[in-house]
Amino acid sequence: MEKQSQPDLEQNEQDQPTRALTDSLQQKLDYLATLRQAITAGDDRLIYELIDGDHYHQALLNEEPNATRNAQVNLITDVHPAISHYLSTKLIDYLAHEYPFFYYEEIQLGEFQIYFGNWWDRRRFGKLNVLKVAFEFSQEEFNKLQQTFELAASHKRFNTDGIQRISADNDQLQALIDAQGDRDHQKDDLRQQLKENGQRNSLFDSGRIKEERQQIIDQLTKLADEDEQANNAHATMKDNEAKILTLSKEDTILAYEKQAIETSFKSFENFNERNRSLYVDYLTTLIGKAQVNADGE
Repeated sequence: MEKQSQPDLEQNEQDQPTRALTDSLQQKLDYLATLRQAITAGDDRLIYELIDGDHYHQALLNEEPNATRNAQVNLITDVHPAISHYLSTKLIDYLAHEYPFFYYEEIQLGEFQIYFGNWWDRRRFGKLNVLKVAFEFSQEEFNKLQQTFELAASHKRFNTDGIQRISADNDQLQALIDAQGDRDHQKDDLRQQLKENGQRNSLFDSGRIKEERQQIIDQLTKLADEDEQANNAHATMKDNEAKILTLSKEDTILAYEKQAIETSFKSFENFNERNRSLYVDYLTTLIGKAQVNADGE
């Protein structure tokens, strides 16, 4: 058996890192070539596997995490917006059927806002993450909708309590306005009492006279404060009525949203469950279509 000479050993040692480098570069080239072919062929399923293989294999194949599946994904982060734009076409077509009440606006390349409904005053409800096939709802808007469903059991709307509080404030302000005549009579009586109090001069009762005088002054001050509130009441009531109108409009929009979800999903719980399974549901649909196409060839 021949033994390698020293120069041969040195050459092998030098070749090993070179082979490792060329292998690594070839893997990157193969990855980019496969992705390019998938885009050219319109194979969205394969694109999703390539851009996040670990998630794909865990979600659809129930396989354990394996970081090597995503070894090359950083090569394409700079073109994620363009890939998102490309993948959005089929995804939004799918969502239009499954979530007929959601509408989408591409505010910049590959970035999509979600709007709930096509009615007046519709709400911006969050974002659509195309690459992850996931809704990223506005937490504030989502919570309003969730509470709308919860409150419906007690025949209340989201803003019922707020409207009642504002209405009660307006009732109090109206009562202040209506009581103006009574206050005027009370002020006349108190001024007369104050005059009589000032005419009394007793060395032995001076403390009691001062106390009575202060009580009368306090009552007059209170009535003057109520007069000032009554003078400003009309403007405040007008502002309150505008607030009630805004809250009522919001309740109407939330009622439309609730009805839309119930029409498509029967319940809010079903809606949430479907949101959680959206990635798997959509990719399963793509796999099914690919299988049908393969069988037809």
